[in-house]
Amino acid sequence: MDSRDEQPDTTAGGGQALDRRAELSEFLRSRRARLKPEDVGLSGFGRHRRVPGLRREELAQLAGVSVAYYTRLEQGNGRNVSAEVLDAIARALRLTDAEHAHLTHLAKPKTLKRKQGARQQQVRPALRQLLQTMESVPAYVVGRRAEILAWNRMAAALFGDWGEVPPAERNWARLVFLRPEYRELFVDWEQKAIDIVCALRMDAGCHPDDPKLSALVGELSVKSEEFRRLWATHDVKEKSHGVKHLHHPLVGDLALNFESFRLTDGSEQSLVTYHAEPDSPTAESLRLLASWGADATRAVRSA
Repeated sequence: MDSRDEQPDTTAGGGQALDRRAELSEFLRSRRARLKPEDVGLSGFGRHRRVPGLRREELAQLAGVSVAYYTRLEQGNGRNVSAEVLDAIARALRLTDAEHAHLTHLAKPKTLKRKQGARQQQVRPALRQLLQTMESVPAYVVGRRAEILAWNRMAAALFGDWGEVPPAERNWARLVFLRPEYRELFVDWEQKAIDIVCALRMDAGCHPDDPKLSALVGELSVKSEEFRRLWATHDVKEKSHGVKHLHHPLVGDLALNFESFRLTDGSEQSLVTYHAEPDSPTAESLRLLASWGADATRAVRSA
């Protein structure tokens, strides 16, 4: 199985852009709510508190800004906020690097040009060739909105034949939340779902004016209660490596190390690879999948 030339076409059914001000407001509220006064060295505020987490005035005090200034920001007005103030608020909220970047994107978003938002994502021919040379390593390219853009034969054997999936549905979020076979494939399905939602949140922070992303979020919110629950947390993070445990319908349990390499060509695409520990049962299982060829690519869909 080779990656196909056609790309996911999500132009149909486009929605309105996400409300950037609402996203900024809800993100700040959710991060403030998770902190307690004792977490940041504040005390003496009594037992009875009307709000969970820190109050606005407490957060403003920690960040070294006026309450009025912080209130305007939390109401979604980040137009004139400086990088220094965002840094101070990020420190006060104890944001991770990914959360700090997300806050900055929400407050000072990029403008997605109309032509850029409308055109399909393309994978460079040399990158497609590279995928095919990785004969024993499952690998694929994922783009914005969690769209699966290209893959090699081993990725098809591991995850199913994406060539048989309609282009508009070659999307990790749609596969994981809407297709039962992927719930069976990922042993820790909940964590995979969290990772996808966190990645979509990061994407929304970078491009809140992307109507295709808004349409995707709207569709999943209607069709999946689990997606609605996870989207409401406003959690963001980036995972560049780790271990995924799968239960493949042909070879059973697999423990695979994954690496995600962000391309630096401005395409906002990542190359994702999976490999097994040498001489492990998983390594032997991957060799079996490679030898079974087309039979393996059909296994996940028919499970």
